[in-house]
Amino acid sequence: MVVIAIDGPAASGKSTIAKKLATELGYTYIDSGAMYRAVTLEYLRHCEELNATKQSRGNDEAILQSILNDFQFDFDGDDVIINGQDRSPDIRTNLVSQNVSYIASFKTVREKLVELQRQMSQSKDIVMDGRDIGTVVFPDADLKIFMVASAQVRAERRAAQLKTQGEEVDIEQLVKEIEKRDEIDSQREHSPLVKADDAIEICTDDLSIEEVTKVIKSYCRTGEPL
Repeated sequence: MVVIAIDGPAASGKSTIAKKLATELGYTYIDSGAMYRAVTLEYLRHCEELNATKQSRGNDEAILQSILNDFQFDFDGDDVIINGQDRSPDIRTNLVSQNVSYIASFKTVREKLVELQRQMSQSKDIVMDGRDIGTVVFPDADLKIFMVASAQVRAERRAAQLKTQGEEVDIEQLVKEIEKRDEIDSQREHSPLVKADDAIEICTDDLSIEEVTKVIKSYCRTGEPL
C-alpha cells in the first residue's frame, strides 16, 4: 500500500491539498485533524454538560479517557461521523480550533488516534494530513510533504472558511490564535509538530491549490519537482 503523508501547521492548506491529491490519484483521503477535532468537540460537549468552567473541569486526563473508551469515528464521504452522528460542521467552529491543540497534547489521545489512523491504512493507498503523520504515524511513508505558509495568509484562509459557516472573526485576533497554536503544537511533549528529515517543504503563500497539487503529483511520478 502507498502512503503519502502531508504535515504542516494549522491552515497551511494541508486538508484541501490532501483531499484534492487523493481524488486525482484515486487514493483514500484521511483527515487526521478531523479526528482530533472530533475528540475536542466531545470534550467541550462533556464540559458543557457538566456546566464546568475551565478552572473547575477537574481531571482532563480522566475525562478524555472516558470519552475515548466509547469513541467511535468514521468518514462517510465528506461527512465526519462521531458516535453514529454526522458532526461535520460542528468540528470546524472556531471554539474547537481554539481548543484542539490542547486536547492533542494528551498522550492518551494521540495513542488512541494513531492506532485508528494506522488501521485505516492497512488495505488501501492513502493520503493523510496532520501534524505528525510523517514523523510518528507513518515514519516510513512513501512520500512526505511539509506545507508551510505565513500566519497572515493562514489567518485569511481560516477567516474565509469560517465566514462560509456564518462566523465572523477578527483577522488580527486570528493571527494571534494561529501563532499561539503553532507554539503549542511545536512545543508539546508528545508528537510535536516538526518537519521530518526526509520531508519536502512547500510554501503555499503564493501558490494556488492547483499549483501545489501539481507539484506534489510531480514528486509522486518522478521524485523531482516540476
